[in-house]
Amino acid sequence: MTHTPRDIVATVALGLPAVLGAGVFAGFAPAAGLAGWWVLPALAVSALAALCSAFSTADQSRAYPDIGGGYGYVRAQLGVWPARLTASAHLLGRFAMAAAVASMFGAYVVPDQPVAGALALVVATALLGAAGFRFTTGVSVLVTVVVLGVLALVVASSFAIEPVPSAGEAGTASELVGVAGVMFMAFAGFERITAPHRGERPHSPAVLRFAIPILIGLSFAVYLAVGAGVLRQLGSARLALSPAPLRDALVAADASALVPLVQIAAAVAGVAVLHFVLASAHRTVTGLAEDGDLPTRLRPGAISLVLVAASALAVVLLPVGLALGTAACATLFYYAFTNASARVLLQNDRTWPMRTACLGLGLSVLLAMSTPVPALLISLAGLGAGTGLIGLTASLRASLRGRREESLQHTQRARTPGRS
Repeated sequence: MTHTPRDIVATVALGLPAVLGAGVFAGFAPAAGLAGWWVLPALAVSALAALCSAFSTADQSRAYPDIGGGYGYVRAQLGVWPARLTASAHLLGRFAMAAAVASMFGAYVVPDQPVAGALALVVATALLGAAGFRFTTGVSVLVTVVVLGVLALVVASSFAIEPVPSAGEAGTASELVGVAGVMFMAFAGFERITAPHRGERPHSPAVLRFAIPILIGLSFAVYLAVGAGVLRQLGSARLALSPAPLRDALVAADASALVPLVQIAAAVAGVAVLHFVLASAHRTVTGLAEDGDLPTRLRPGAISLVLVAASALAVVLLPVGLALGTAACATLFYYAFTNASARVLLQNDRTWPMRTACLGLGLSVLLAMSTPVPALLISLAGLGAGTGLIGLTASLRASLRGRREESLQHTQRARTPGRS
């Protein structure tokens, strides 16, 4: 089958709305507080880790087209307990990411009541998904055009006017690796094209061979331009304190008239990314239920309610900086397992060499362990609690099933006449 450049462009456009979210609108503030201008070279490390992880998930999606998602891949390749760890890391990362995206929306769109705005976004996006709305290629192209157009205006405005001299600089070069871990979330939406959900058309290896590097490369270029613009206009110390960096950069550049456009872009990007985040978490919970690690009678509506409640709790408990750090740390642990499982794929199932999975595994562990200490501790606690809870639920279900079978056999023997 011949694949045209149009197929590649459409695939990249489908993935961009899942990438351009909280990272570009809010991520530079906590990152600048840690590493200052070093956040820009740190982005290159984040992009490399994302590229390797995208290759791994794409290969596993091809090898296991009916499973979908890292939990299923790890269960098939590495076993039950590694899969439960993977699921715990993924769900914790999704909930924290949902909190970061929703908080970004509240800070930009409803600055007077940011928490209320964040909670409203979580509920509205869940209802949108329950109503059957999907981000098709056409809708994704429209979202991409709106967000990229506004980001281009922000960058142009930031470089058009000489900034006011900054009172000081924040961050140090020693935090470069830790910031690379935090900013990994800037690229983590690539599974939108590398691991499609059930019922979605998978993308061929020939298309992904070009689409994945283009998606990661284009995202890197966008983040680099936006980061350089807001750092130039605000300085790292002022940027670190900003709840809405792009808005404040426009105000500092005497371009306040463009602030409503940034609010529109933040709202559009927030809905697009949160839709992907909730759908991804829904897939993992569904997989756990289908494999018997969670109650098999869970209905899609009940799963959606649980996801909304968990995301709302994360919004209330986690400030945006801590939410981004936790999301990055947990998600990096998730990709450590998916890269590890990709290493043992057969050669015939590979599009990319095994070395990319090995590099992705090493970078994922390194970046996860280098994230800020509070985010690392929350992630480790969440992984332990989540894995233990999943294991306990599975054990209880297996015990109850065994008792029912034993009771049924006893009843059948009692009804069967004895033989001499």
